Amino acid sequence: MSTDPLAWLAELEGVASAYAATRDGIDVMLRDRGLRQTDPATTAEALAIGAHASAVLEGSTSTIEDISEGRGDEVAQDALRLSASVLSLTPQLKQSPLQVFARLHAVAAANALPADALGRPRDAESAQRLQGLAEVVLGSTEVPALLLAAVVHADIATVAPFASHNGIVARAAERLVLVARGVDPKSLMVPEAGHLALRAEYESNLRGYATGTQRGVHAWALYAAEAYAKGMELSPLRPVKRPRRERG
Repeated sequence: MSTDPLAWLAELEGVASAYAATRDGIDVMLRDRGLRQTDPATTAEALAIGAHASAVLEGSTSTIEDISEGRGDEVAQDALRLSASVLSLTPQLKQSPLQVFARLHAVAAANALPADALGRPRDAESAQRLQGLAEVVLGSTEVPALLLAAVVHADIATVAPFASHNGIVARAAERLVLVARGVDPKSLMVPEAGHLALRAEYESNLRGYATGTQRGVHAWALYAAEAYAKGMELSPLRPVKRPRRERG
């Protein structure tokens, strides 16, 4: 019997093939457009787009222009502040995921909660759920990294372990898993924008995941593969423009 806590999910109908196809598409785009011709500015743009999308999903009404000009609403500012620090936590995720989850919340909620509430689970049950999720991230699961990221996202978003900003933290943790597990080492995808583009499906499938049923978790897994493909399409990466050949 497998000791991998997520093996059962990867074995459900359509999951393995959906994630294989999505990963192939991501790898092709990153190889052809990303790894050869990107710089830190492209990563910064992807993070800013993601921060805006995450903020909107959390209730912000700010535009991407508002954020870029430093005049977004409080939720947008919280998401942007978190996006600026998330990648620095990559090494720590591989060693202490629980501390990373706490740090993500502390940064996101820094202007909204008292210091003694930052990074602290709401109650013992929330703390236990976070600990279990951290053990999964730290463990030797062999499921695709994209699937692990989807589970991390949905668990944090639906358990809502913190007093605030759970959605923003969940989406930041998702992005961090994609970076740390080598799917998107330069953080050029915009998974948050994928979720925003598919908002109705996103919110519906999170509600399904929250039921804890196999059907709900299965539906979320299939949805997330689609959202990641969309998030790659919405990356700031652009096709390489080749000069036209003049007709002779």
